[in-house]
Amino acid sequence: MSDADSAQHILPDVLEPGLRLVFCGTAAGTRSARDGAYYAHPGNMFWRALHAVRLTPRLLAPAEYPLMPGYGIGFTDLAKYHHGNDNQLPRDAFDVEALRTKVQAFAPRIIAFTSKQAGMAALGKGIATGRQSEPFGGASVWVLPSPSGQARGSWNIATWQAMADEVLQIPPGVDR
Repeated sequence: MSDADSAQHILPDVLEPGLRLVFCGTAAGTRSARDGAYYAHPGNMFWRALHAVRLTPRLLAPAEYPLMPGYGIGFTDLAKYHHGNDNQLPRDAFDVEALRTKVQAFAPRIIAFTSKQAGMAALGKGIATGRQSEPFGGASVWVLPSPSGQARGSWNIATWQAMADEVLQIPPGVDR
């Protein structure tokens, strides 16, 4: 991907070699696109969940997302050129092969899809939340309940905690 392609992304990827965990959503929400920050809507539980499961030592603001590699964590989305609710995205918005290429290139230990919809888009239908049996691009896979306020009915921090427990067992910066 060229720098020109990256410049057109709604939110930039936050990827580098040696990350323990990469979060992958479907696409930036409208508020995130407007604010230029991952999981920016105040009703989104993402940043509170990260702190609650001990992946960050303090509650971070969405604008602090560039600090996350310091905690061994990165970000990307399946749809880099579109934003909005999943039902507003074009059918061809999700680029699974580009995601697989990124995961193979940067080799995070774990990729966590931040909604069942994102997991199904990348892995196929018939998945459940939780740890998946098959790797994706060489990384272990988790599918998490969506932290979006619109998905509050399916919110479950227990799955996030189980994923975090696995992540916290991985020494920072250790290659596979």
